[in-house]
Amino acid sequence: MSSIALPSSISRTRTASRTNREPALVRWLLIALALAFLFGFLFLPLTVVFTQALGKGWAAYGAALIEPNALSAMWLTVLAAAIAVPLNLVFGIAAAWAIAKFEFPGKSLLMTLIDLPFSVSPVVSGLIYVLLFGLQGWLGPWLQEHDIKLIFAVPGIVLATIFVTFPFVARELVPLMQAQGTEEEEAAIVLGASGWQAFWRVTLPNVKWGLLYGVILCNARAMGEFGAVSVVSGHIRGMTNTIPLHVEILYNEYNSAAAFAVASVLALLALVTLAAKSILEWRIKQQTVDRW
Repeated sequence: MSSIALPSSISRTRTASRTNREPALVRWLLIALALAFLFGFLFLPLTVVFTQALGKGWAAYGAALIEPNALSAMWLTVLAAAIAVPLNLVFGIAAAWAIAKFEFPGKSLLMTLIDLPFSVSPVVSGLIYVLLFGLQGWLGPWLQEHDIKLIFAVPGIVLATIFVTFPFVARELVPLMQAQGTEEEEAAIVLGASGWQAFWRVTLPNVKWGLLYGVILCNARAMGEFGAVSVVSGHIRGMTNTIPLHVEILYNEYNSAAAFAVASVLALLALVTLAAKSILEWRIKQQTVDRW
């Protein structure tokens, strides 16, 4: 007797009903465990950050944020992100389009290289830049001869930030473009569109929410990066310190109130990123439902 395939909605309903047969005690214990982890690893640290930041009052909090070294750290953080994110945006779109829509030699190697920053410690990546561009590095003498300074300067911080944020946009777009296939682009080309027109009017609009999602994650990592930037920055106060490095210096000097005040800026950024991420996840889910 041949089996009859059930509609996907009925199949999902039966699967959900089977998973809901767990005893109520087990379900409540799992919920309590999840809430305990949320409280211990998310809400409690955030509460501590803002409590310590405001421990000496709003005047001290504001003074810590407008202090010249803090403003310089904020400006450098924004500058590094403003350079790294657009560059990774362009690369991510190009790489995802090539990987998802075309077949070519070296495709697997390209995917591996994109994932490389995920497998290499940020500190190690920073050390690699020092070994390449430092005074004692391979290219250091040539750079010094031509008065080009990368390490312990802003360009080195930008390079390190680009490297650690390299995969975010591409890894978000590749599976999305692969799931969409090439039928719509092929139809557009058959109807007379050029490859560039098919990209701008078909491919890019279909991945706009996933693209924005990847940009948000890339920007959050760029502003919060510590390891790689710490190695290449030299910790020059007011010149090569980003927000995370400035927080570390203040905390090591036992200036806890100012350290937590500046750290609260990163905490607020994390909360905004989390909210934007949740909204975009919902939009992507709705877009997927509408397509099917």
